[in-house]
Amino acid sequence: QVQLVESGGGLVQPGGSLRLACTASGFIIRWYAMNWHRQVPGKERELVARIEKLNEVTNYADSVKGRFTISRDDAKNMVTLQMNSLKPEDTAVYYCNVHVGVADYWGQGTQVTVSS
Repeated sequence: QVQLVESGGGLVQPGGSLRLACTASGFIIRWYAMNWHRQVPGKERELVARIEKLNEVTNYADSVKGRFTISRDDAKNMVTLQMNSLKPEDTAVYYCNVHVGVADYWGQGTQVTVSS
């Protein structure tokens, strides 16, 4: 059974950093592209970062390029999102996502709030 569990969210001041983790079970992450999305109430969910299977090529939304880094720890079957130089507009619920077979799977989300 595919499961994704996010952790690491919280309250941080502008300019600060947070590291989100997505622990996966039921599948081996290195065989799948993994994504981080975020959503603000009243807005569509936004793809923030993606890491491709095997070769680990990464892609980022323009709004986070140079500040966020997605990476994979195959030994822990985990994907992380390192977020630096955080801005108030980064405030959102962050979700981990994977497409396995014919289905999309999502974690429960973790709240990130950037505020002074």
